[in-house]
Amino acid sequence: MGFKKSINQFVFTILILLIIPTLIAAECTCDKEDEDRNKAKALFYKIAALISILIASAIGVFIPLLGKVIPALSPEKNIFFVIKAFAAGVILSTGFIHVLPDAFENLTSPCLNEHPWGDFPFTGFVAMCTAMGTLMVETYATAYFQNQYSKKAPAQGESHVAVSDVEKEAGEHHGHVNVHTHASHGHAHGRVSLDQNSDQSLELLRHRVISEVLELGIIVHSIIIGISLGACETPKTIRPLVAALTFHQFFEGMGLGSCITQANFKNLSITLRGLFFALTTPAGIGIGIAISSVYDENSSTALIVEGIFNAASAGILIYMALVDLLAADFMNPRMQKSGRLRLGCNLSLLLGAGCMSLLAKWA
Repeated sequence: MGFKKSINQFVFTILILLIIPTLIAAECTCDKEDEDRNKAKALFYKIAALISILIASAIGVFIPLLGKVIPALSPEKNIFFVIKAFAAGVILSTGFIHVLPDAFENLTSPCLNEHPWGDFPFTGFVAMCTAMGTLMVETYATAYFQNQYSKKAPAQGESHVAVSDVEKEAGEHHGHVNVHTHASHGHAHGRVSLDQNSDQSLELLRHRVISEVLELGIIVHSIIIGISLGACETPKTIRPLVAALTFHQFFEGMGLGSCITQANFKNLSITLRGLFFALTTPAGIGIGIAISSVYDENSSTALIVEGIFNAASAGILIYMALVDLLAADFMNPRMQKSGRLRLGCNLSLLLGAGCMSLLAKWA
C-alpha cells in the first residue's frame, strides 16, 4: 500500500512538472527590464546550482532518518524534539518570509490587469483557503482511517472476551475462585493493551497524514523556485541564489525528514519520499533551462500561476508548522514537564526561523 501511494505521488509530481511550464510559456504582457544577460555563464551557474541543491536536499532530508541507525537521534529522545523545533522554525519562515511575499509580488504586479487582480487580495484569500483545506483533509483522512481501525478493534476485543469466558468456565468447573479472578484481571489487562494499541495506531496515522500534506506543499514550492532559477539568464542574479537555495533546501529537507521519521514508513517508501524531495528542485531547474527561450517571468500567465501556487504552498506550510509541528510538540507532556527541554526547543525554534529568514536577503 505504501509503495502504491508513493507511485501515485510520483505521478502527481510529474503532472505538476509538465503542467506548470506549459502554462507559464506565454506571451509577454509587460516589457522586460534591461539586464546583463550572459547565457553561457548563466548556464554554468545553473548546473552548479542543480548539483549543489541536489546534494544538500538529499543530505537534509535523510539526516533525521538516521535515527533508525543512531539511537541518539531516534524520535524517543529529547534531542529529536530540539531538531524538530529547528525544522519547524525553518518551515514557518519559509512560508512567511520566502513564499508568501513572492505570492503577493506576483499577484499585485503592475503587469497584471487592474481588474480583477487589483480589486481583491487574492494572495491572502488563496493562502487562507489552502490552510482551511489542509485542516479538512487531515480531519477527514484521520476520521476515515480511524473508522476503518475501529471496525477491526471489536473483533480483537471479542477474542479477549471469549478467552476470559473460557477461563471462567474452567475455574467454576474445577472450583477455583482464584482462576476466575485472574481471568477477569487478564481481560481488563487485554482491554488496556487494546486501547494503547489504538492510540498508537491513530498517532502513527496522524504523522503519516502530516508527512503527506507537508511534502505536497514543499514540492509545489520547490518546483516554482527551480523553474524560476532555471529560466533566469542573468549571472549576477543566479550567483547569490546558488548558495542561498542550497541552504534553503537543506533546512527544508530536515523539516520534511523529521516528519517522515515519525510516520514510520517502510524503507522503500522512505527512500522514494526522500528522492521526490531531493529531485524536485533540480528537475525544476532542468525544466527552466529547457524553456528559458520562451519563458517570460513578467507575462500575465506566469505571474498568475506562480502567485496562486506560491500562495497555496504558503498556506500549507504555515498551517503545518504552527498546528501539526509546533503546537503538537510544545504541548507534549514530556516538554511540559522539562524546563530544560522547553528552553532548548524555544531557542532551536528561534534559531531555525532566524537562519531561514536571513537567507531571504539573498534568495
